[in-house]
Amino acid sequence: MCVRFIMYSQPREQDDIFSDVIQSSLARRFLEAGSPVMTSGEIRPTNVVPVIAPDREGLRSVFPMRWGFRIPGRSLIVNARTETAAVKPTFRDPWRQHRCAIPASSYIEWEHLTTPEGKTRTGDRFSIHPADEPVTWLCGLYRIEDGLPVFTVLTRDPSESVSRIHDRMPLILPDKMIDDWIDPARRAEDMLEYAVTDLVLDRMESEGK
Repeated sequence: MCVRFIMYSQPREQDDIFSDVIQSSLARRFLEAGSPVMTSGEIRPTNVVPVIAPDREGLRSVFPMRWGFRIPGRSLIVNARTETAAVKPTFRDPWRQHRCAIPASSYIEWEHLTTPEGKTRTGDRFSIHPADEPVTWLCGLYRIEDGLPVFTVLTRDPSESVSRIHDRMPLILPDKMIDDWIDPARRAEDMLEYAVTDLVLDRMESEGK
């Protein structure tokens, strides 16, 4: 799962991303709806953040998007599984035509522990990021709801380093693959093999401390 990520320090090459998105007309519409664009801090579902996606001409651009698909009668959908996104009605079209990438510093995951009674409980939380990439590119899908763009983060089986704390992790691609990932002319399935799996897990303080 991925239900939180962190946006703190960004490489200098990301400065234009944040400047453009904050000044956009979409950002003003989100602000009028009570959801200002966040460019730093701990990001949670329903927050609005900068997201990379193609514009109407197919060129790489940046848009403010809210985290989570809303479907009447269901909980907010913040994650989609890479294994089934191509066939699930909710994700099928975005998987083919509306892929996006979210620039983050890291994502947050809680350690899942099994008690002697066989029950699962959460333990420490970790900030997780690639070992050799300056940006944690979370791969996702987007769509339009009520005239505004929203996104969900794709997840996959965990790498060896993450598997000791959780059975899922976000799909993360290297920077060199992001233009291909958001290109609707490319097949998403062909890019999954390039997923970043060499990750660093930094233990975080518990919430409230």
